[in-house]
Amino acid sequence: MFEKTVAELSRALARKEASSVELTRALLDRINKYKDLNAFITVDPERSLAQAKAADARIARGEGAALTGVPIAQKDIFCADGWLTTCGSKILSNFIAPYDATIIDKFNQAGAVCLGKTNMDEFAMGSSNETSYYGAVKNPWGTGRVPGGSSGGSAAAVAARLAPAATGTDTGGSIRQPAALTGLTGLKPSYGRVSRYGMIAFASSLDQGGPMCRSAEDCALLLNTMAGFDPRDSTSVDEPVPDYTKSLNNDIQGLRIGLPKEYFSEGLSPEVAQVVQAAIGEYKKLGAQIVEISLPNSKLAIPCYYVLAPAEASSNLSRFDGARYGYRAKDYTDLLDMYCKTRAEGFGAEVKRRIMIGTYALSAGYYDAYYLKAQQLRRLIAQDFERAFQSCDVIMGPTSPTTAFKIGEKSDDPVAMYLSDIYTISVNLAGLPGMSIPAGFAPDGLPVGLQLVGRYFDEARLLNVAHRYQQATDWHQRMPKGFS
Repeated sequence: MFEKTVAELSRALARKEASSVELTRALLDRINKYKDLNAFITVDPERSLAQAKAADARIARGEGAALTGVPIAQKDIFCADGWLTTCGSKILSNFIAPYDATIIDKFNQAGAVCLGKTNMDEFAMGSSNETSYYGAVKNPWGTGRVPGGSSGGSAAAVAARLAPAATGTDTGGSIRQPAALTGLTGLKPSYGRVSRYGMIAFASSLDQGGPMCRSAEDCALLLNTMAGFDPRDSTSVDEPVPDYTKSLNNDIQGLRIGLPKEYFSEGLSPEVAQVVQAAIGEYKKLGAQIVEISLPNSKLAIPCYYVLAPAEASSNLSRFDGARYGYRAKDYTDLLDMYCKTRAEGFGAEVKRRIMIGTYALSAGYYDAYYLKAQQLRRLIAQDFERAFQSCDVIMGPTSPTTAFKIGEKSDDPVAMYLSDIYTISVNLAGLPGMSIPAGFAPDGLPVGLQLVGRYFDEARLLNVAHRYQQATDWHQRMPKGFS
């Protein structure tokens, strides 16, 4: 059963060919069997099996929905009532969430089963899942390699078939990049499409939750549950939510694919470029047309992002001071000393680095020179996409410049690590929907991802374009050796 997709499991559960309890128990056994991957931070078999039992009863009454009884792994950035919710950080290592994030609540209402909370880069700050207080996650395609980040635990769990699907969050590529490095389909919806309520904030104007699955069809099923307006989230957009499964099989004959010339230049691995070009060739066979476009400001996306995101992180993470919840230093002399020692002991090196950068960028005398300029550049990046979409329907290119690199390879070089997101960050800055789908393998046997970018709230088209490719190829069905 662990080899089945969400769509297949949904049908099997509805037909009573399997029970949610049996499926959940089998997956919990796999999580324990492959615990060396370090994909999960928290697993609570008793709680998960209770949800599965309730789902079976719901199905028996004829009240099941598409995800009823389907086990889903949840990134440990989403608050879940009664679950340890750490955000991969020591400072929240004892925090039991007292409420459900909107995404968790929506899955609960749908009758899905929470398999556990997945490992992640601390406060979603990282591209390799090495900054987690709970240790690095290993890539199932090569356990000496990173799975990408920050949603690396979710990616590893789905790739190794420890879960049929998982949630992730994407601030600068943290769904798409790990999806690419582990051979998954990952979708970052338009900013405001999925509620951020109960999602522990990193950079509030960039963070967006989304699904990580094995296929576009599965992503559509999860997005049907996750998307929608939430009055508790001031950044949520009151935009009608279509049934994303309805348009999956639409014809893509005549689809205009925009290829940014900036995405196929210096910095892109030749092996990755070859796989991406072959995938685009497959789209030509399906009737798509290729249009060359330009995103001239995309080369400035990384410096822009690494001013804005740390600035927002500096503000958002000020709440973690040991006074109200979470970790508190044991020895201190006064209130200020408690704040200083708690944050010094509770945050990891990457989080401290970004807080310092962000505080500097927001400080008097530097705000106009850095933060304001970055916001102006962000507008120019968004305008580049607006102009590009006048001549194309979907933008395509590589998701990551390389395949999965070795654990520890870039740990001492933050700039090299930041460049892992060179093709994904601009999509977050513009607030557009983006997707990564498996496109093949490099000569080293590691997966390569193809990135798709769409117009605002055009997730249905992205899912359709991805699904038609997956009907013609089988890359998304490949499974890493040793996990059968």
